[in-house]
Order: sequence, then C-alpha cells, then structure tokens
Amino acid sequence: MEMYNVILDTSLILTALKFRVDIFSELKRICDFKYKVSVVEKTLDELKDKKLGKLAVKLLKLKNVNIINTSGEGNVDSILIKLANNDNNVIIATQDIKLKNKLKNTKIITIKQKRYLILIER
Repeated sequence: MEMYNVILDTSLILTALKFRVDIFSELKRICDFKYKVSVVEKTLDELKDKKLGKLAVKLLKLKNVNIINTSGEGNVDSILIKLANNDNNVIIATQDIKLKNKLKNTKIITIKQKRYLILIER
C-alpha cells in the first residue's frame, strides 16, 4: 500500500487553530490510507511572524510532523507546487485559493464550514 505525504500549508494550519479544527484527528477521519504529515521548513519561518504562529510551531513539534528541507529556492507556494508535480503521492493541505487553482491533478485537503477537513481529488 502506498504512503501519502500530506503537506500542511501555513494557511491551513493557522485557519485550523483559529477555528479550533483538530487537523490530526480530522486527517485520521478522512484518510483511509497510510500517510505521514509534513511541512516545508519555510512554513515554519512563515509561522514565526504570525498570530498563533508560536502555538502552531509547538503543535507541529508535539505531533512529530516531518519537516521537508528544501534547498531554499522560491516561496512556500512554489515549493508546494513543485513537490505536488513531482510526486503523485503528495496531498497539499491548504486554504489558499490561488494555490488551490495552481494545483492541477493534485489531491487537496481543505477546511470546510470552519469545522472539518475534506479531501478533494481532481
């Protein structure tokens, strides 16, 4: 069975915290396949400057979220697009509408009705 890599974007992490959506129990609920949860290291940098950012970083450490070290080129969105395009087993978890529109043929996880996560396959 394949292992998927669910990569959390800054927008989803912060929105989940704001609306008290438990990302990790929601992922268990919607993912009926093996997966690991990851963030791009630059996402951690983005979080440091945001309201709820410290809490977010703490949560990611607590949950042993895998950190993807990138060579530093581009912003988080361009890195996520590249990762999604290079690997069919990547699922991007984001609230960013522009990013969602750029991710063609990629599975996406997003927050619906400020309450729960959904998996969209396109």
